Amino acid sequence: MDEQSRNLLLAFALSLLVLVGWMWMFPPPEPVPSDSADVTELPEAGDADDTQTMAEAEEVSTEELPRIDIDTPRLTGTINLLGGRIDELSLRDYFRTTEPDSDIVQLLIPEGENEAFYALYGWRPGRDMGWEDVPGANTPWELVEGDRLGVGSPVTLSWTNDMGLEFTQRFEVDEDYMFTVTQAVHNTGEQTARMAPYGLISRHGEPSDLENFFISHEGFIQVADGRLDEDSYRNVRNFSTHEQERTNARVTEVAENGWLGISDKYWMAVLAPEPGQAFSAVSRYIPSRDVYQTRADLPTITVGPGERDEARTMLFAGAKEWSVVRGYERELGIDRFIDAIDWGWFFFLTKPIFATLYFINGIIGNMGWAIITLTLLIKAILLPLAWKSYVSMARMKELQPEMMAIKERAGDDRQMMQQEMMKLYKEKKVNPAAGCLPILLQIPIFFSLYKVIFVTIDLRHAEWFGGFNDLSAPDPTSIMNLFGLLPFAAPPPDSFLSLIFIGILPICLGVSMWLQMKLNPAPTEPIQQAVMTWMPWIFMFMLGWFASGLVLYWIANNVITFTQQYSIMAMNGSRPDLLGNIGVKKKKG
Repeated sequence: MDEQSRNLLLAFALSLLVLVGWMWMFPPPEPVPSDSADVTELPEAGDADDTQTMAEAEEVSTEELPRIDIDTPRLTGTINLLGGRIDELSLRDYFRTTEPDSDIVQLLIPEGENEAFYALYGWRPGRDMGWEDVPGANTPWELVEGDRLGVGSPVTLSWTNDMGLEFTQRFEVDEDYMFTVTQAVHNTGEQTARMAPYGLISRHGEPSDLENFFISHEGFIQVADGRLDEDSYRNVRNFSTHEQERTNARVTEVAENGWLGISDKYWMAVLAPEPGQAFSAVSRYIPSRDVYQTRADLPTITVGPGERDEARTMLFAGAKEWSVVRGYERELGIDRFIDAIDWGWFFFLTKPIFATLYFINGIIGNMGWAIITLTLLIKAILLPLAWKSYVSMARMKELQPEMMAIKERAGDDRQMMQQEMMKLYKEKKVNPAAGCLPILLQIPIFFSLYKVIFVTIDLRHAEWFGGFNDLSAPDPTSIMNLFGLLPFAAPPPDSFLSLIFIGILPICLGVSMWLQMKLNPAPTEPIQQAVMTWMPWIFMFMLGWFASGLVLYWIANNVITFTQQYSIMAMNGSRPDLLGNIGVKKKKG
């Protein structure tokens, strides 16, 4: 087998070994449950009796109360006065599909509808109070300020109990996806009261579009004093005690800075207390209602007669846009908020790769051409290594006659052959492993770009040209209808036929990989020759279901690699016999 073929096979084997070994040796850490540090005036946050009582208090009534409109340049929805819940929210800039008449994406969904998903705020009572004395999921709030929630137009809700405690909730929203909720209590009674504010995000059942794909996290996410934890829905279900249908919670104490919420692939709803604010991060599953909840319990406050106190919590509900979450991290001091985007194991590559792609796209204005430009930039950075590799390959080609002579002399004595080969390499100052390094470097870059294209919302519905209107989806064209020339539709991307009747990009990938391999003579051993012959076409069909943006990157990479290898080897006196390797005979004379 020639060195280029051996290096390619070795690279794929090593990449598989690295991935399997990493997953086995370094599985995602499981967060360690800890006890709540609430003062004794309140029930322990992790106590089963308390969480069951709270779950019952959060049973949402079917009573209908007026709603307050949410109207911003990027959001539309309503706040339900029953419980003061933000439970209806849609994203104006994002559509469910690429069809012209597609509906916009709805993130938050009211209780009683399929896959309900909402946020609400309330208070946990002290032992001298009851759940009916503090606001909760069924509190009938009254609108006392504002008429709709918008940028620069806050609204305030009010509710007073029989003890003379006046509670208010003030809602504000910015031009993107961040809400600020200020919970306040004014004691107009004669007795001291103790209570603790909380914010809560509740999701009824798992989302129907949950992908359960290892490359993308969907489920619970939190940062607690610099530590990022991610839990799947299944893991959170394991916190629950099913025998008595009670709720068991995992509680993490946050000393200074943190946030928690529920994340989808492209969207999320996250609670973020003010930086410097201590709180208890609670994740739980309620079996009797099939409800997943994440909650931020703030410290207990004591309000004497005539006193007032308040707590402020931020709520992010929207798209995980890189520029937006990075801005909140920098401007609002939300620790590691950029890691709400699932950067994966190769975060040290995925982050700079996406930042570069984002910058290039900002200049070009087309994500497809930005991917090609990024490929050129990566190949330019790796050019010194590629130069060294292809120069080494050219020199190895010059040594082929001497290597064949060594093999003939050694016969079946493999030890003698290896010794003679190493001696030859040393005399001619040739490193046979030099061709491996550029290929090995391409492996993490490839996986990182795959991650970027798969999980970042900036690639979702990103157009290139023609029918390529979503680079995060598979190639929409098909050989079945001659790539749109025949008057009938191509098979759906998720059907088995689409695996057979592939699109134009996978075909271009197979051809480019085949031409790249033909820069070197075919291996002499039949099995190795068959592997190298079929590999491009196997990859062509395997990648037919991959994101078209990733296939585009690989095509561009193959074309540039082909050009580099041919040019560098030709400049070093070893021009590849491409036509001869393909099987085209030269005319005599």
